Amino acid sequence: MTYAIAEAAHRSGLSIDTLRYYERIQLIDPPARDSGGRRAYSDDDLAWLEFLTKLRMTGMPIRMMREYAKLRHQGMSTAGRRKQILVEQRAEVLSRIAELNSCLDVLNYKISNYELCERDVITEEHAATA
Repeated sequence: MTYAIAEAAHRSGLSIDTLRYYERIQLIDPPARDSGGRRAYSDDDLAWLEFLTKLRMTGMPIRMMREYAKLRHQGMSTAGRRKQILVEQRAEVLSRIAELNSCLDVLNYKISNYELCERDVITEEHAATA
């Protein structure tokens, strides 16, 4: 199955401009063209875009994504380096998760504290009207 650029953008969650940018910086291969010369994205293209989107969501810099994409084209001989890139990114993600969990702990503590304060205010108001 093939998809026009607008459909590929919709399915990938990326903008048309982002798809063209990714093509320009060689994150994605130039897609096939239909008989009218329009880009025709395949299911494999969409799967690759989904992976790239996940990498971006992890905070991976574009330069590392480009290195990964370049290595991908060189075949299985680059599997070790590609794995290393992903292992390093996983460590970054785990570090960020730990930081966010620490922030979440602070938020939960403050919310619990305010819930206690609210209960105290209600109890005081109830005692004052009794």
